[in-house]
Amino acid sequence: MTAGAFSFGFLVSAILSPSLGRLMDRRGPRVVMEMGVALMASGLLLAPLASQPWHLYVTLGVFVGGGSVCVSYTGQSLYLPNWFVRRRGLALSIAFSGVGVGSIILLPWLQTLIGRAGWRAACWALAVLVLAVLAPLNLLPRRRPEDMGLEPDGDASSRAATGGQAANVVDAAWAAVDWTLGRAARTARFWWIMVGYFGGLFAWYAVQVHQTKYLIEIGWSPGYAAWALGFVSLVAIPGQIVLGHLSDRIGREWVWTVGSLGFAICYLALILMRHSPTPALLWLMVVSQGLLGYGLTSVVGAIPAEIFQGRHYGSIFGTMMLAAIGGGAAGPWITGVIYDATGSYTPAFWMAIGFSALSAVAIWLAAPRKVRAVAGRVHLIR
Repeated sequence: MTAGAFSFGFLVSAILSPSLGRLMDRRGPRVVMEMGVALMASGLLLAPLASQPWHLYVTLGVFVGGGSVCVSYTGQSLYLPNWFVRRRGLALSIAFSGVGVGSIILLPWLQTLIGRAGWRAACWALAVLVLAVLAPLNLLPRRRPEDMGLEPDGDASSRAATGGQAANVVDAAWAAVDWTLGRAARTARFWWIMVGYFGGLFAWYAVQVHQTKYLIEIGWSPGYAAWALGFVSLVAIPGQIVLGHLSDRIGREWVWTVGSLGFAICYLALILMRHSPTPALLWLMVVSQGLLGYGLTSVVGAIPAEIFQGRHYGSIFGTMMLAAIGGGAAGPWITGVIYDATGSYTPAFWMAIGFSALSAVAIWLAAPRKVRAVAGRVHLIR
């Protein structure tokens, strides 16, 4: 029942994403972020009062789930790419590495609090933390540097910024279009990104949700299984930053491929562990998933920003996140259905490997490199 509340929250997030994009384009990040803070805090404050199952679906599912999409990957990716061009990948990866840092710091504290005072007290404590920390912080962001009389990358003048951005344009006719959601949706690139995001998030969340149960099932202790999941978040921090920086040098497609390969290797290690549950394979699973796989976050906002850069980027990206969140919801569910039908995770893990491969191919077909070159490739197009 409680897991269903979070699955329902995923669906709410998917439904909200296009509307968030339009709201971001019209009102900017402060409105979107503070709305998310208010929803999350309300859900956390009200959840301990729940006395019926549907109360959890409203509080933890709708309020916390819907609020979290405003302040996490989706919400941040709606405006952060506007602030950076030359080091867009590095900037996004540093920002999103905060998810790993937060997991390492907050989750043990919350678990201790739950053990001592119960889950209701933990909900209230987290609500207070959200209001005290996130509410004031989210008054700071702005949608674009131009809104503050600044330029992307900290350039001193509009002439310098324009020159820097024009120098990386590969397809001038494409870059000159004022991309709206309707125009973008009539292009093959838009749909290839949707396919890529669906496949990537399918693989990501399928393993994230099921790996602990699987590891216990094949013989690892619950302590080792929990350690493995926590260590994935730890190694993801340097992995995201390094791959984000690398994407500014070699291109977004290559880094998305590396991330997809990371999840494929992770699943192969899990499949091999059924017959040989060795520490080496466990480490391979952890490192490939965290260090490589989580690198997808460093380019998830950069890919559409370079193809559909413009005033309506928020609406376009928000709609694309329908596919990403859909993949994140479908992966765990389909994996569970296959396990219930066959009694084994192996077929589902092979399916996830296939989705990882499809995801990488789709991003190459979307080809952001053919619209705008990354900083490390600019000299090649001059």
